[in-house]
Amino acid sequence: MFPCNFLCRSASQARFADAIRSYVCLFLLFVLFSGLYQVANAECLMRGTGDLGIVIERASGSVQILDTTAKASLFRVGGLGDLSHASAVFSRDSRYAYVFGRDGGLSKIDLLCGTLDKRVIQAGNSIGGAISQDGSLVAVSNYTPGGVKVFAADSLELLADLPALDATGKPSKVVGLVDAPGQQFVYTLYDAGEIRIADLSDPAAPRVRRFPDIGRLPYDALITPDGRFYIAGLFGEDGLALLDLWEPQQGVQRILNNYGRGKEKLPVYKMPHLEGWAVAGRHVFLPAVGQHEVLVVDSQTWKEVGRIAVHGQPIFVVARPDGRQVWVNFAHPLNDTVQVIDTQSLQVVHSMKPGKGVLHMEFAPRGENVWVSVRDADRIQVYDTGTFARVAQLQAEKPSGIFFTARAHRTGL
Repeated sequence: MFPCNFLCRSASQARFADAIRSYVCLFLLFVLFSGLYQVANAECLMRGTGDLGIVIERASGSVQILDTTAKASLFRVGGLGDLSHASAVFSRDSRYAYVFGRDGGLSKIDLLCGTLDKRVIQAGNSIGGAISQDGSLVAVSNYTPGGVKVFAADSLELLADLPALDATGKPSKVVGLVDAPGQQFVYTLYDAGEIRIADLSDPAAPRVRRFPDIGRLPYDALITPDGRFYIAGLFGEDGLALLDLWEPQQGVQRILNNYGRGKEKLPVYKMPHLEGWAVAGRHVFLPAVGQHEVLVVDSQTWKEVGRIAVHGQPIFVVARPDGRQVWVNFAHPLNDTVQVIDTQSLQVVHSMKPGKGVLHMEFAPRGENVWVSVRDADRIQVYDTGTFARVAQLQAEKPSGIFFTARAHRTGL
């Protein structure tokens, strides 16, 4: 009996030892993979996002994530498709950027990890987008096939598809899409000459109001910082279309009719942009299409109160956050210059030449600096808005749009 008992105990002890070794191996594997996971995620930043932003690198389909305090680049995120005409908005907590690409791509980027969180191709050709008042919805305006699509901000699940058809049933390009109070999006139909307000309080049952016959070929629009007035620029005629969102039943009002009367019609090398809040005090500063002028409009009466001669055809006319300055860049072939307008004297007080291909400008949240993309020089230049001195320079691959997370808390941006 003794040998049998001994052998049985030995076999049992061997099995027990094998089991211990197996558990130890599993534990070590768990520790190893946990460590690898932590290393992989150690690149995610543990910090606030209030001073972050992105710059679009249009030629490479990538963005750089920027630190506006350190004036440095933190990450580069690629694989975003065609960014030849791209814009972005930010989540309510400023953790994520939503990038709208020309190829119809909608990309959600994690700013703290420098990663592409999710990407969907939602159309053939898109031109921009907006995020809803409560941050739960992201809307995209499309050229091809036209219309607006609305997605859940967290998952990018499609929630609503709003077609843009004219009176004959023909699809129209959509431009000038902005968010408005009350979970609304406002946008313009380029081909149909129409403004629409979409109430997405219930994404499953959107309510759309139409305002037709606003004028020919509306090309872009802005909404005032208080979310009250929506203004669409018209390319097909001199003038603009204004809609009071507090009293939309009054319909669309035409303003600045024939502002180019008596002027020589110049070739338009690039359509100006209205988005960017060129609102300073009671004045609104607008680019004159095809002219070397900035129009000054009284926001109480919506009548022209002045014109400012500038270097070329203005593209972006952007007000510093405190409203004291307006910065202007210009269309090709005069796109190497930026001019600064003093909003009290209504005079150009400074001109600078950052380099060929100045495409966009973005102010630091409180306006002490302005960041300027210089496409042809592959760089971003940062200027002090008080002294106009250059304080920093960063390399970027054909940079265009610059967007900071401060936009997350502002209507219409």
